[in-house]
Amino acid sequence: MNRRTALAGSIAAAVALLASACTGSGGSATGADAEAPDDPSQVKGSITVLTHRTDLVQDGTMKKYAAEFNKTYPGVTVKFEGLTDYEGEVKIRMNTENYGDVLMIPAVIEKKDYPKFFASLGTRKERSAEYRFTDYSTVDGKVYGQSPIGVVPGFVYNKKVWARAGVTDWPTTPGEFLDALKAVKAKTGAVPYYTNFKDMWPLTQWTNVNGSVSCDTKATTKLAEGDPWAEGADLRVGDTLLYDIVRGGLAEKDPTTTNWEASKPRLAKGEIATMWLGSWAVVQMRDAAKQAGADPADIGFMPFPAQKNGVFCAVASPDYQQAVNVNSDNKQAARAWIDWFTDKSGYAEANLALSPLKDAPLPDILTPYQEAGVKLLDLDDSKGAEVKSIDNSSEVGIFKPDYRQELVDLARGARKGSLDGHLAGLGERWAEARDALGS
Repeated sequence: MNRRTALAGSIAAAVALLASACTGSGGSATGADAEAPDDPSQVKGSITVLTHRTDLVQDGTMKKYAAEFNKTYPGVTVKFEGLTDYEGEVKIRMNTENYGDVLMIPAVIEKKDYPKFFASLGTRKERSAEYRFTDYSTVDGKVYGQSPIGVVPGFVYNKKVWARAGVTDWPTTPGEFLDALKAVKAKTGAVPYYTNFKDMWPLTQWTNVNGSVSCDTKATTKLAEGDPWAEGADLRVGDTLLYDIVRGGLAEKDPTTTNWEASKPRLAKGEIATMWLGSWAVVQMRDAAKQAGADPADIGFMPFPAQKNGVFCAVASPDYQQAVNVNSDNKQAARAWIDWFTDKSGYAEANLALSPLKDAPLPDILTPYQEAGVKLLDLDDSKGAEVKSIDNSSEVGIFKPDYRQELVDLARGARKGSLDGHLAGLGERWAEARDALGS
């Protein structure tokens, strides 16, 4: 199961279509609130929860969550719809009012349009005191979504393979990281780095270097106001490392034949050494190790090879944010599900993920980060809506795989041009879009 399904079609066109759809009956609900219930026993109704976690729907895990939920909210019936192409299917359904009672906010929806589609969960002031990630779904001081888990970027790697290559300390610079991959290539039979090029969506994970390189909580603001590929900028550092990995023959021989599902047991067994993903992937790799008869303890997780004042940094960011359909007839029941699933379900712990609750302990998966003093950052996302608008208008797609596929093709000689020229072109398109939007 991938973390997110790649978006289909034109993002800009889809946003315009969805926004225009709200001028009908859905638009009349703009500004509605989904109030938290005072008495669980009085909350009644049937709700449908749309989810991308088809695996948890199919194996009965979501039904178990619903059963636990009903111990507190016995008057609410919870139904689930697991959607394989979540983004594509929900994008179509949101042209109507029928897009479930609870859903994960699709990436196609621009933040400024959240009040047209979703009911408010409360003010940023009240929610930010208890929860992480409130900035990511705040519009005009109100919060419209809440992620049940947080994720932290990093390299998932096979510790046994790296040790066999003679590398036991985390690289602190891109150069050291490249040297480590070269050692893996020279001393082991493993593929040093695996791009997952064909499945496309894993390449979008590279955008999560933003903030982790500079250790700057204002990294998103810099994207909105400057050139993401300026010399020394976070995305340039990340994209350059990806280019250098492929250019140096340190990735799979033919990126067009990669396979995400097959890559998990291959990394677990030591056939692949390293992949840039996120903390969410570690549990999947460890499960793959168990199924393959390998040792789950061989799966490690390391931060991006860059330090600020001798300290590694990693950005904590939300996964999909759950929201209440503004058109739902059972908003209070839908709100009850979101609150319970976030606070009480144990979903974050089950996925070894970062809890959105500020007072929750770090998951075991991040113990190495904690022991190494890795600084976890919560980015200021007040300019996040502007970044999305610039990205959509420029058609660069920093949250889509296309431009990094182009980067990989450039590095392996499948397309003409230079790295500097490619990144400069992206910067020019970004600047033109920003200027046109008046950002």
